[in-house]
Amino acid sequence: MLVTIPDLLSADELAHIRSVLEGTDWIDGRNTAGDQAALVKRNLQVPADSPEARDLGNIVLQALSRSPTYSSAALPLNVLPPMFNRYDEGMTFGAHVDGSIRVIPQTAQRIRTDVSTTVFITPPEDYDGGELIVHDTYGQHSVKLPAGHAVIYPATSLHSVTPVTRGSRWASFFWAQSMVRDSWRRNMLYDLDQSIMRIRAQLPDDDPGVTGITAHYHNLIRQWSEV
Repeated sequence: MLVTIPDLLSADELAHIRSVLEGTDWIDGRNTAGDQAALVKRNLQVPADSPEARDLGNIVLQALSRSPTYSSAALPLNVLPPMFNRYDEGMTFGAHVDGSIRVIPQTAQRIRTDVSTTVFITPPEDYDGGELIVHDTYGQHSVKLPAGHAVIYPATSLHSVTPVTRGSRWASFFWAQSMVRDSWRRNMLYDLDQSIMRIRAQLPDDDPGVTGITAHYHNLIRQWSEV
């Protein structure tokens, strides 16, 4: 399941993030890749332990806290601090699956990476190439969104970033451990939550149909969640 979130970041937040990133240092992205991913990864990243990464990551986390779509699609239990990457001309990331377990920086806490998120920071007209390609049972999905928009997809998906042929593509990326481990169950819960919102727009909240389907939604979360 791919879910997009329009305007996750405001124009002011985007402008601030871009201003800080323009003046920060970037390192080889292979420093944070596993052995196999490092063979196909060619990009730059802001050091995850830098003050800039922490401050900008907090802006992204605050934006997530405002987003009911993110909460509904990811059902997050823990979110890894957001990181920031950059693809200049000729840079790419071949097909790979993200590592299943990551450690939250400055802690010993491990989280399972269930849900991946990319937040686009560069306007699509500023670069060519750089599409996020997500592979699933229905084929390949190409994602290139306006600045400030985000895409959520299962971390179990094979995915890649096509070579940038002009300009530079900047983004924030991070993972979440979901309360619901199984991606198909998360998909069903997201679709059910969207249906509830559509029904509530047409019927009063005390209508038996509304209360009944809402009860089923929460009971499914109660049945499937791991907290």
